[in-house]
This record gives sequence, C-alpha cells and structure tokens, in this order.
Amino acid sequence: MTPQAPGSEPNRLERRKARTRAALVSAAQAMLAEGKPNVPILEITQAADVGMGSFYNHFQSREELFQAAIEEALDRHGALLDLLCEDVDDPAQVFAQSFRLTGRLHRRSPTLSKVLLNDGLNLASSDKGLAPRARRDIEAAVSAGRFQVRDPELAMTIVAGATICLGRLLHDNPERDDAEAADQVAEDLLRMFGLPPGDAHEICRRPLPALIDAPRDGTAA
Repeated sequence: MTPQAPGSEPNRLERRKARTRAALVSAAQAMLAEGKPNVPILEITQAADVGMGSFYNHFQSREELFQAAIEEALDRHGALLDLLCEDVDDPAQVFAQSFRLTGRLHRRSPTLSKVLLNDGLNLASSDKGLAPRARRDIEAAVSAGRFQVRDPELAMTIVAGATICLGRLLHDNPERDDAEAADQVAEDLLRMFGLPPGDAHEICRRPLPALIDAPRDGTAA
C-alpha cells in the first residue's frame, strides 16, 4: 500500500468542506433569486445535494446562510467590475463603465442580478459590491473636477435606485435592448452629476471590455 503523503487527508477534507459550502451558497442564491427567503433549510440542502448535518457544519441558521449568499454575490460582482475597469484612468468613465457593465449583467447573469435586486433596499448602504465602488468613483470624479456632486450619499441613493429599477425593467421586458438601456441611463446619470452632455454621450458610447471571461450562471431570466 502506498504511504499517504503528509497532509493530503486534511487537504482533501478542506476541499470537500469548501465544495459543500459553495453548494449551499449557490443553492441559497438560487432561492433568493426566486424570491424565496423563507424556504425551509431542508429544501436548501436538497437543492445543494448535501445532508442536513452538513448545513450546520457551516451555518448556524438559514439567515446566516442567506447573508453569506448575498455578500458573496456582491463581492463577486464588485471583483468583476474592478477587473474590467482596472485600465481606466478617468473616474467618470470608470463610474459609467461599471454601470453599463452592470446593466448588461442583468441578462448575462440573471441569478446574480436577481440576488442583487431582491436585496435592493440595502444596495446603497452596503459595504460590498457595487455601492462602495460607485461611491469611490463618484468621490474620485468630484476630486478630479469631473462631477459636480454636493452630497455623495444622495448621489449613491440615485445610483442605487437607477440600478434596481433598470434591472427590474430588463427582467420584466425581455424584448428591450439591455445594452442600449444601460448606456442611456448611464449617460443620464453622468449629465445629472454635472458632466457636459457631449462628454456624457461620448463616454457612454465607448467600447466596453469583453465580457467573455465574466461569469455566466446559465439561469433563465
């Protein structure tokens, strides 16, 4: 019998635990996307194909799992925006590009989108995902003289409302062009924040980075 490599069993155990946790989080995100925040834990574990005991090895309650599911969805979205905007220097363009990409992800990653939308009331104040990045970009654009915004918190309220309503519109109207809608709302926001109309229009017509490496969840809208 071949001797087991030192540390191989713990590594296998950790990988198995990570897979179980990921399956639970993914199942919870699907439930949230379907608007089922009160689903029994048993239904979640069945969807994740794990045992009930495994659930309590990772989470103390359904609410704790759902909070983790929301936070991981926000982190995933925010990390993607950072990656796709890392080569842009103009904070006004970073803001617009992030918003335009988010508009497109409502259709590309509908489960992620619906998790964000179903937690919409907390979107503006969240310290994860879109909100802190949008606030950072707004403040940077103000400092650079690109935006004329007196109160970034109020500006964030406007951005959060536009994000939620745009996402809901795109889900409710699958025939609408998501790219055109996202670009038009982004242009209107730039103008609202003090960018000259010509600049706002030109920024929102610039090519976007390819979403080929962005995650697709494959769920129907």
